[in-house]
Amino acid sequence: MSRERGGRKGMQDAGYESRDTGCEMRALNPGSRIPDRESHIPHLASRIPHPASRSVTARLYIMVVLTGVVFLLQGCKMGPDYTRPETPKADTWRVTASTAESIANLPWWELLKDQELQRLVRIALEENLDLQIAAANIEEFQAQLMIAKFDLVPSLNYSGTVFGFRNTNSNVLPIGGGAIPSGGKGGGLSLSHESADIGLKWEVDLWGRIRRSIEAARAQLLSKSENQRAVILGLVSNVAEAYFELRGLDYEVEITKRTLKSWEETVRLSELRFKQGVIPKLDLDRFQAERAGAAAQLADIERQVVQTENRLSILLGHRPAEIARGLRLTEQSIPPAVPPGLPSDLLQRRPDILKVEQDLAAATANIGVAQAVRFPQLALTGGVGGAGLQISGTSIGPFATFKGSVSLTGPLFNASALGYQVKATEAQAQAAVAQYRKTVLTAFKEVEDALIAVQKTAEQRSALEQQVASLRSAFTLADFRYQGGRASYLDVLTAQRSLFESELALARTRRGQLTSVVQLYKALGGGWSPGVAVPGQGSEEKRRGTAEPIESHAASPVVP
Repeated sequence: MSRERGGRKGMQDAGYESRDTGCEMRALNPGSRIPDRESHIPHLASRIPHPASRSVTARLYIMVVLTGVVFLLQGCKMGPDYTRPETPKADTWRVTASTAESIANLPWWELLKDQELQRLVRIALEENLDLQIAAANIEEFQAQLMIAKFDLVPSLNYSGTVFGFRNTNSNVLPIGGGAIPSGGKGGGLSLSHESADIGLKWEVDLWGRIRRSIEAARAQLLSKSENQRAVILGLVSNVAEAYFELRGLDYEVEITKRTLKSWEETVRLSELRFKQGVIPKLDLDRFQAERAGAAAQLADIERQVVQTENRLSILLGHRPAEIARGLRLTEQSIPPAVPPGLPSDLLQRRPDILKVEQDLAAATANIGVAQAVRFPQLALTGGVGGAGLQISGTSIGPFATFKGSVSLTGPLFNASALGYQVKATEAQAQAAVAQYRKTVLTAFKEVEDALIAVQKTAEQRSALEQQVASLRSAFTLADFRYQGGRASYLDVLTAQRSLFESELALARTRRGQLTSVVQLYKALGGGWSPGVAVPGQGSEEKRRGTAEPIESHAASPVVP
């Protein structure tokens, strides 16, 4: 203690006073002469800076240090960074080992050659309501992303107040609901006050809560963008499948009407022969039953035609109406080869996979948000403005006003609840990982199913064409023998029934072959190459597998 007092006394003897509130030292009398004992060190006075300049330097130093600390803390982000989960590796497909360029790289209008079908697809891309909903969802999440970004920068606000007061009795002064004697004189008291200021508020993102929120919002936006791509791809596929189904039903109507006409001719001739006593009543009843069966089947197929037209009309965004036709089913072109490409391309092309991956990225970012909420939040506020005051005709001002504050808030009694919130977001991320892997496996399964369907429907069509040719020849021969009396009615009945069923099976197989190609195109994520960005999207960013892809705008339907 004596040493401390002695040190302080020596500093006071030298003309300086030490303050406990800081490291600043100031001269007791800056204009006084330095004591004579300092003459032994003549350069000391020239080396001591002026107190005012030293104070400014210290404050600048403190501001620089605080700014550096803030920027260092800005680099801290709670929670894990997103990485793409491991998925089963596959070098080739089960059905085919072809590595040729995938059919999915073709635009849909090069795959679907029917001009009327192309017109229907274009109408659907412009007027389908599901696609309009998907586009509106993208606009919503674009706005949500911008809202999240504004939380990262300071917010500015303004305010203004005008206050006036007049008391006609100068002997009392109103206070609250009562009054106190003021002992004043004159005509009373008048008071007015005006002020205006601009304020600033900034939450310093110490733990990355806001930045993780931006990551989550960006991932959700990309998820909605991929969902729009999925809607577009599904819409093109659904319109094509419905159109091929409609043309297949039209072909079945042709076959059934032709068969029904043949049965009617057979019944007419049988009735004549029955009246002549050539054939028994049993033969006539059998032929009439077959004719009635064909008529019932025709009615059922015509019902399916109208219902398919109605479904296709809804896809077009129209009320149910008749659909214009283009090429007949037998005139539709089928690609001679449908190479699926490499399995690894599927993860970069299928919109449903990319969508659930962005959902996973958003769930991962939300873990950081939940963890950051558990830590204190630092907020800086400040304002600058002007005000004026008038009291009974005496004006004070105008004058400037300045204000500033720093607040630090954090959870206390709800810390445990916030901990469970972190566990909840972690569980959601785990579910998103499982959903991603499930979607990948489902995608591989759909491609394999479509590949085997394309292969086997082609083989089935070839076999059915041979069967129809043979049965047509058999029916012609059986009818000729029956008319000549050298065969029974059972031979004709069996041959015509088999031919009818085989022709219907061939029509359905042709439709199934066209549909399987469309389904393969959809399963491969057709219409977008891995190296081609969807309009308004940064595909390169998305292929990196990071959680920070660039913002996406609403992808417009691809129409040639």
